[in-house]
Amino acid sequence: MSNSAAIEIDGLSKRFGKVQAVSDMSFGVGAGRVTGFLGPNGAGKSTTLRMLLGLIHADRGSGTIKGRRYQDLEHPSREVGAVLENASFHPGRSGRNHLRVLAAAGEHPPDRVTELLEQVGLTAAADRRVKGYSMGMRQRLGIAAALLGDPEVLILDEPTNGLDPPGIRWVRDLLRAEAARGRAVLVSSHLLSEVEQSVDDVVVIAKGVLRASGPIDRVLGGGGTPVTRVRSGDIERLAGLLRDRDVAVDGAAGDLLLVHDMAPEAVGEVAAEHRVVLRELVAQTRSLEEAFFELTEQRAEESA
Repeated sequence: MSNSAAIEIDGLSKRFGKVQAVSDMSFGVGAGRVTGFLGPNGAGKSTTLRMLLGLIHADRGSGTIKGRRYQDLEHPSREVGAVLENASFHPGRSGRNHLRVLAAAGEHPPDRVTELLEQVGLTAAADRRVKGYSMGMRQRLGIAAALLGDPEVLILDEPTNGLDPPGIRWVRDLLRAEAARGRAVLVSSHLLSEVEQSVDDVVVIAKGVLRASGPIDRVLGGGGTPVTRVRSGDIERLAGLLRDRDVAVDGAAGDLLLVHDMAPEAVGEVAAEHRVVLRELVAQTRSLEEAFFELTEQRAEESA
């Protein structure tokens, strides 16, 4: 494990009765990077995150944040922001009051509440009771709560559940923005196409066992159909130019594009011809979905 990792999971193990939920799990999450935590349902992702946050006692191993266990942090909400799947809210409270209570408990300035309601797009619904919120609105409220203390570490468990496409894009942009500020972001998700556009590193687990971890380029470096990853400030125009050539592309939102069956040199030639400035041009040998199913030994149709 690197001493510079903001999050360190070292040999974590947990058994529930006869089920070994997590077995000797070890990986790190660096500051200034978004790490995707991937695995099929029941792989042990939520159990690992709950052990890291001190909500479940580990049988063996440790999980630390900036070198300390969560329960030993002096001001937890200022150091770690977490959104766990199926987070609960007091149904009779408004979104604004929910955040006010958390702000008071964490000794955060009251004006932070108004700032975050605007940031997550809940200003218009701030004074409505949470019981009337949609699932997507509850996700946004949970993210606002995680950001209250402006923490250096974010841990998000399926943060895009219940969000529409603009909401999913908003989460993606938020993750990248937080990493750009030097935050360490660990996000679990089953939306592989979104993860591929958002993360720097991936951790893949199955049946509670680590299958792969590291920079996404390295994890995707197996055999299969060539894929070129491109980043540009004019990505939508580049996507249109490639589609005009009957080239298959994914993800024209944001600044990233995945180009199928076209070498980086050929993509670069198209960009140069039309004066599209590129920020990144990287060859990948398989998609994240292909890597995921190979690493977890699952076929796509079996998980559908």
